[in-house]
Amino acid sequence: MLYPFLYSGGSGLDTLMDDVRRSTVEKANEIVRLRETVLEQYGEDLAACARRMADAFRSGGRLFTFGNGGSSTDAQDVAALFLNPGGDARPLPALALTTDVAVVTALSNDVGFEVVFARQLAAFGRPGDIALALSTSGNSDNLIAALREATRRGMVAVGLAGYTGGQMAETPGLHHLFVVPSSSVHRIQEAQTTVYHALWELTQRELTQEAL
Repeated sequence: MLYPFLYSGGSGLDTLMDDVRRSTVEKANEIVRLRETVLEQYGEDLAACARRMADAFRSGGRLFTFGNGGSSTDAQDVAALFLNPGGDARPLPALALTTDVAVVTALSNDVGFEVVFARQLAAFGRPGDIALALSTSGNSDNLIAALREATRRGMVAVGLAGYTGGQMAETPGLHHLFVVPSSSVHRIQEAQTTVYHALWELTQRELTQEAL
């Protein structure tokens, strides 16, 4: 009986449920406001980034995504979204650099964790490809190294970050950076999901308009 108030049926449970409901509503309202703020601030840049990505795909470019922790899962979601969108949407070549455990652990063990994405871009990346880095802080050394490698190789370099952008905001050559102005990791990742889905939709629209 770790939580006896759950079984007491008294006012303690009612108070707890009221707190849970209030907290849920506050969090839902917060993420709605944050998503609106990000889309309003970056609407034009999202459209410009989508045009650049569409141009890259038209020319045979590929999308490489990467991140750490929860952002690595988001990176895989981005790659899956572009590669296997479902319906009538156009599948586009995309690869998450977080999925090959052998490569990630070999580079981490033999060289250093800071190169796990940069080395893969050095091997696979070509001019005209796209590199998309996802981070909540914007300060991950391996993401900064990968973005610098991407710009050296003539790739389209795109970053998603939170807080104030961190080191990503100071990375030279970055073509597009979308910063979610929050200090909550959860709200940042929720808003970033909206950002990359918007990028996907806008990219698909650009490619569809070309076909018409």
